[in-house]
Amino acid sequence: MKRLYIIICFLIPAMVWGQRVTPIEAQAWKQQADQVTIVRDNYGIPHIYGNTDADAVFGLLYAQCEDDFPRVEMNYIEKLGQLSEVYGESKIYDDLLTRLVIDSAAAVRDYESAPEWLKKLCNAFADGINYYLYTHPEVKPKLIQKFQPWYPMLWTDGSIGAVSTANFGARDLRQFYTGDNINTTLAAAHEEVVTGSNGFAFAPRITASGHAILYINPHVTFYFRPEVHVVSNEGLNAYGAVTWGQFFVYQGFNEFCGWMHTSSYADVSDAYLEDVTTVNGRHFYLYDGERLPVNEKQFTIRYHTPEGIREKHFTGYFTGHGPVMGIRNSRWVTVKSDNRNIRGLIQSWKRTKAGSFQEYKEIMGLLANASNNTVYADATGNIAYWHGNFIPRRDPSLDWSQPVDGTTSKTDWKGLHPVDETIHIYNPDNGWIENCNSTPFTAAGSFSPKREDYPAYMAPDEQNFRGLNAVRILPAEQHYTLDKVIEKGYDTYLMAFESLIPAIVRAYNGLPDGDSLKSGLKEPVKMLSQWNFHSSVNSVATTLAIYWGEKIMPRVYRTKVRQGEDNSTVNKTLAFASTADASQLLLPLLATVRELEMKFGSWKMPWGEVNRFQRISGDIENHFDDNKSSIPVGFASSVWGMLPSYSSRAFPGTVKRYGVNGNSFVCAVEFGQKVKAKSLLAGGESGNPASPHFFDQGEMYAQGQFKEVWFYKEDVMNHAREQYNPGERKR
Repeated sequence: MKRLYIIICFLIPAMVWGQRVTPIEAQAWKQQADQVTIVRDNYGIPHIYGNTDADAVFGLLYAQCEDDFPRVEMNYIEKLGQLSEVYGESKIYDDLLTRLVIDSAAAVRDYESAPEWLKKLCNAFADGINYYLYTHPEVKPKLIQKFQPWYPMLWTDGSIGAVSTANFGARDLRQFYTGDNINTTLAAAHEEVVTGSNGFAFAPRITASGHAILYINPHVTFYFRPEVHVVSNEGLNAYGAVTWGQFFVYQGFNEFCGWMHTSSYADVSDAYLEDVTTVNGRHFYLYDGERLPVNEKQFTIRYHTPEGIREKHFTGYFTGHGPVMGIRNSRWVTVKSDNRNIRGLIQSWKRTKAGSFQEYKEIMGLLANASNNTVYADATGNIAYWHGNFIPRRDPSLDWSQPVDGTTSKTDWKGLHPVDETIHIYNPDNGWIENCNSTPFTAAGSFSPKREDYPAYMAPDEQNFRGLNAVRILPAEQHYTLDKVIEKGYDTYLMAFESLIPAIVRAYNGLPDGDSLKSGLKEPVKMLSQWNFHSSVNSVATTLAIYWGEKIMPRVYRTKVRQGEDNSTVNKTLAFASTADASQLLLPLLATVRELEMKFGSWKMPWGEVNRFQRISGDIENHFDDNKSSIPVGFASSVWGMLPSYSSRAFPGTVKRYGVNGNSFVCAVEFGQKVKAKSLLAGGESGNPASPHFFDQGEMYAQGQFKEVWFYKEDVMNHAREQYNPGERKR
């Protein structure tokens, strides 16, 4: 079935780009810049001081642009659905997906009707970026010549996975909107996503100081967020990580409390099977016995080619549930979701200024955080956890992990669950809370919520090896300090191999004498059998295990678990370890030995020799070179249960592996009369290779060596290296 492409104009096409700066604008920007002071400390971290909140936002966005304007711009090119204009035809359906689920016209309306305080922040966002471009004419944007104040309404959550589409993606759109291979089925393969995060909170009863401690440990693409400190005379004093181009601290702390977000799998979007008929060229869908018209919107996707910009035109289809995202068993599938919400932006800002546990809970009551769990600690000793926040109320008798019947109102959302009905933990008696993108039902050990008390759609999250590892190590200490918290966060135990390696040894020992594998694998198996499952730069066993593990994981993901068990990677791994035969275990190990010998000349390669950290380019797309300097890293991917996640792989032209994802901004913060904190950032603050802060934290990162956080003005000034108003930095 071929679809008709019809021409459309995107909401505000030509007027967004290429607007000239008027003298009045330039003068207004300069006046606001004079109300802002940026202090750069010894690691280049910007401490932004503004008279008003809007002044602070102006300075924050200006400082972000100084550090990495290309990433600021690219995030909004993506949210505008215009990646194809930069990257070409391969991004057309990614852009179409964005246009379908993020309504730019609604974003403009939200900005225009926003409360005055929020509108001031949005104006300051645009003005700070535009003033940077005005004062740096040598910077040439790829696409956006002038930023608009409604852009923050496109992206109201700072998460790396802020868009939820019920597991439908660009491939589904291409199949539906072009008619190619349209009768697809839901993917059966299961793979754990290697992005994620860890959050820990410790109550005063188990800390040495008697104050609560929070551990902030997001796992994202390297250089996805910088470290910032933003202060105003209107009560703002927030420190932490900000997603490039956003005006609120996403994961961090203020003088009273701290917040850590982990990506949540709570069900926030649903797929609906529609009954669609066509009459005289118009489409209608069945709903409660009535045929309703399918709404149509026209989209034009502009895309780059060597010959210049070309256009592809689409008709997008919408029912009352949402956009049509694909087709299953000859039925159109729509997706209902909430991928941008002005309340989400309000919630993201207000949490940075929360001054009490009660106030933080009231902010959670906005119910607009659609992608995160929250781990919390504060200066009065509270620790807390919320599993998700935006949780639609549904019929619990239905399986919401699959597309549901769209022809009846019985499957409609019935409002949102209030905070007290969602899964949460307040001040558990064990004194600690953890979440590692894992089930909330082990988050506080034996004091965790009970699965049977909640509908399944609230927590479809499976257990993972990081979660198991956290639950294993956190109860062992009763006198936590910042350094002891960091030590736990950097535990290098690879729990996945706890069952896999014994399976190798059993299979090897069961080989008959004279089997060629018996002699060929004798030394590797002996080394693995003596391994303590901890990774390190000097460990050859780590290298063997990970290269072997990567070979068997496709089979692990296909392994069926026992009836009644969840389909988690943990259970699949345990099932594989107990059922795999010798050939499934040992032949991949032999292939691993041969691969290492071919690549490196020997299989006896210490992990740090092959697993490296390198930053040689400021490009958003990483570049790596075996012939250039790099740093050995002893950490590994979270897939294996590694808490300080470091996902690496080889690239075209390289033999060694280079990290691209994992620990990014990491921070341990202790609350009390004064805040104390230590932090670490992947690589460095700046995206400019010429900056001294491009890779000044590289060695520290590889060793898990944290720096002191300068939170109070006196400390900031004692470690200041630069102080300037926006537009007046010496270059």
